[in-house]
Amino acid sequence: MTNTLKISLKPNEKIYINGAVIRVDRKVTVELMNDVQFLLESHVIQVDDASTPLKQLYFILQVMLMNPAGAAEARDMFRRSLPLLLASFEDTQICAALKQIDRMVGEDHIYEALKAIRALYPLERRALGDDDYVPGAARPLAVGARY
Repeated sequence: MTNTLKISLKPNEKIYINGAVIRVDRKVTVELMNDVQFLLESHVIQVDDASTPLKQLYFILQVMLMNPAGAAEARDMFRRSLPLLLASFEDTQICAALKQIDRMVGEDHIYEALKAIRALYPLERRALGDDDYVPGAARPLAVGARY
């Protein structure tokens, strides 16, 4: 028996399911009855919001869900970015979670990987230093930088 997942959407809210963008015109509950890759609009970040190393990683994985045609390229970018992040963060909790996220992506559990990255945002803010963290300020992945 397959587990179902019910998702409630507000009027004009979007959901991204297997690369398709669906917008509802009224409040609705959608029941996903099989295993699909989806992303709620509230979890989508824009390229300008990818202002920290983990948000950049999140954006890469988000592309995999929202644009299946570009998923292979995004997966390659993830594979190149992850070692840089592991080398950059000294926080053992972040590094352990990044290794789990790598496993999730390898098993094609992209939604779960995105959820795990979102959970790391507070640790990342602490690792970056609250006085150094400015929302919206770009923080590119820097080779050799330690966070």
